[in-house]
Amino acid sequence: MDFEREVPVEKNTEEIEFAEPSTRKPLEILRDTEALLRRPAIGALVPILPLKLSENLQEASDIADDSLEELAQIDLSQINDWELRPFRIRIALSFVGFSSLMILILALFLTTLHPEMTPTQQIGKYWGEYIWFLCLGVAGMFLLGREAMRPINKPKYDDDDDYDEW
Repeated sequence: MDFEREVPVEKNTEEIEFAEPSTRKPLEILRDTEALLRRPAIGALVPILPLKLSENLQEASDIADDSLEELAQIDLSQINDWELRPFRIRIALSFVGFSSLMILILALFLTTLHPEMTPTQQIGKYWGEYIWFLCLGVAGMFLLGREAMRPINKPKYDDDDDYDEW
């Protein structure tokens, strides 16, 4: 048997043009995408809602437009690591707090609604929820530990001569 091709192979030497990457900032893309989704929804809801509620909805939409316009003007490359530290700490504390609150609510739920079950049976039945809440708290603790071990690189100011180099 002869396995050679009978059809001649043509070489394609055409140049393929690729789309250029967008030069818009991510927050501008967010603003435009959110507006494209929100405005038709507002337009569909306003005629069927009561007058007071439709006015409130329209006002909230206008506030969203203004807020997202302000956000779009932020240059993300100008935000440094030091400025993000308080927000990372708050998120980590939120994880830990929510986790502990939900474990407390789970324990309260189990003791009030299932008093006939032993603690081992309660954990056996609701182990999935317990593990989810526990893992969320551990993740928050890891984030806090990471922030505690992160080196402090305070921005240096030209007008502050009180700090000497070590």
